[in-house]
Amino acid sequence: MPSITPKKLLKFLKKRQFYTDRQSGSHVILHHKRDAAKRVTVPLHNKDLKQKTLSSILEQAGITRKELFKN
Repeated sequence: MPSITPKKLLKFLKKRQFYTDRQSGSHVILHHKRDAAKRVTVPLHNKDLKQKTLSSILEQAGITRKELFKN
């Protein structure tokens, strides 16, 4: 399964109508513009996200891996 950096994931989520609410240390908290129940926390580290972490973030955001890696 392909991996992704946190910065690329943030860019993808922002295109999907998520916005940065706040940052706590090295973690960015995002909320969805239309669905207030969707809240995602992305760790901003200098390495690729672990597969389990990526899966959890995508599940919280309601996005499939296929949508993320379709390009």
